[in-house]
Amino acid sequence: MDKASMPKLSIVIPFYNEQENVTRLCERLFHVLDSIQETWEVICVNDGSNDKTLSLLLKEKDARPGLVVVDLARNFGQHAAIMAGFAQCQGDWIITMDADLQNPPEEIPRLLDAFRQGHDLVACVRMNRQDSLFRKWASMITNRLMTRISGISLRDFGCMLRGYDREIVVGILENPEYRTFIPALAQFFARNPIEIEVRHEERVAGDSKYSILKLFGLQLDLLTGFSLWPLRVLFLVGSFMAFLGLALGSAIIVLRIVLGSQWAAQGVFTLFAFMFFLVGAQFFALGVLGEYIGRIFQAVRRRPPYIIGAVNRHEP
Repeated sequence: MDKASMPKLSIVIPFYNEQENVTRLCERLFHVLDSIQETWEVICVNDGSNDKTLSLLLKEKDARPGLVVVDLARNFGQHAAIMAGFAQCQGDWIITMDADLQNPPEEIPRLLDAFRQGHDLVACVRMNRQDSLFRKWASMITNRLMTRISGISLRDFGCMLRGYDREIVVGILENPEYRTFIPALAQFFARNPIEIEVRHEERVAGDSKYSILKLFGLQLDLLTGFSLWPLRVLFLVGSFMAFLGLALGSAIIVLRIVLGSQWAAQGVFTLFAFMFFLVGAQFFALGVLGEYIGRIFQAVRRRPPYIIGAVNRHEP
């Protein structure tokens, strides 16, 4: 393989406290890459790890031509790390994957076959997922809900193993969005996407970096970044509550006239219950509106989604 030529394939991998998996991943990944016909490079993005991840990556970089280590100034999150990798990669085909080996590197040739067939976006669906029952159930519900809400047809929103044509990556980089959801944004630029089924393995070592709270935040990014559905629901709910309040007020006035003031006094707690419900609905609506306004505020400030501390390339 001619390392001096521009790589045809770029592999982008974000790392955050994955010291137990660095060596294993590199061994399996480079074994696969040495068997393919395309020229390649590997972009490893250290997302502010506070363990030995960076030092292990730099050690692998010294021993493996084609490995580039991008060190971010601090932890910016998985999707910001991927954007940093996109900005550094040079390949015509870009594949992203997790560092925990739940995305087997041995599946990469299947994505390359899809590229060779003319597809510009290769989404993957994890088969026989090696996750807890709760995560699999939550993922199934989320995938169906997000497909209906956003109109983006993906069977597996959470699979990191994906392939992107250079034009799609350029489109993503030229249209930066605050906390964007990259797989969904890629669907917007894709002309000939495809979904393929891939294996999924159990995490080899270490703990998952996605807590329930982070997963919820990720789905909120997808929801508010690609759909106006919450605002429309709030409009419908608000209209219904306004009609209900008007009807209830009219009924109370009529019943007060017919049954007298004693009945109205006895129904005061029921009225309070409806008031509390309405107040709660208002706060919920303000929260959703605040999420959209907050995204606008962040976009207007135009702060970079990441800051690169250093880019380390192999030196023979």
